Amino acid sequence: MVLLILITITFNEVFNLKIEVWSDFVCPFCYIGKRRLETALEHFPNKEEVEIEFKSFELDPNAPKNSDIHINEALAKKYGMSVEEAKRANEGLKQQAATVGLDFNFDNMKPTNTFDAHRLAKYAKTVGKEADLTEKLLSAYFTESKNVGDQETLLTIAEAAGIDRESALNVLNDEKEFSNDVRIDQAIAGQYGIRGVPYFIINQKYAISGAQPMESFVGALQKVWDEENKKPVFQDLSDGEGGSYCTDEGCEIPSKDEKNK
Repeated sequence: MVLLILITITFNEVFNLKIEVWSDFVCPFCYIGKRRLETALEHFPNKEEVEIEFKSFELDPNAPKNSDIHINEALAKKYGMSVEEAKRANEGLKQQAATVGLDFNFDNMKPTNTFDAHRLAKYAKTVGKEADLTEKLLSAYFTESKNVGDQETLLTIAEAAGIDRESALNVLNDEKEFSNDVRIDQAIAGQYGIRGVPYFIINQKYAISGAQPMESFVGALQKVWDEENKKPVFQDLSDGEGGSYCTDEGCEIPSKDEKNK
């Protein structure tokens, strides 16, 4: 009688990568960092196994929806610098943005409150349009000089992203809709110690802070991929004696001497 004992250990063949991105729609480095990540993914051989989820973060929760203050003046007031210093800083940001194909228009930019935009983005996620809306909100603010805190503007952007206008209006008209989702993201950011954006967390184990160079993203993605998909290494614990086994060619029959050992 041959007794066959089969021990099965199951390993996932591939561990996908999930990148959670904390960002705000009025954060210039968030847009730059998003582009660098996207470029990095084009150089990453396993990009089809990567999922990106955007998380809400408000740089200025108390910002008004409408303001007549120029962006340079707003930044000077917030960071305690002169208007000229703020202007030079924004010019530097414009140059950085240009390196990743973005055209920032600081002359006509409209500072605003982004809470409703974040609520709308949470709704967009439920209809599979999160990525489309996120891109269009960033472009609207930085390139097209749109007020992304204005309801009518948000509805137009939502439509352009393929979202039903009436559904978007219902969300924006109800201040409670998706508010908790936004607050939860912000609370998690606080637990992680996130104080600035963009902030990228990969598989809830690895973090990338800021709009890192494209090469840094590629290196980080490959490192995480290699670590998450390590092949199991087996240690042979058999003693080398009496380990009879069967193959498709037959079974090994122990000799009389082996049986008596």
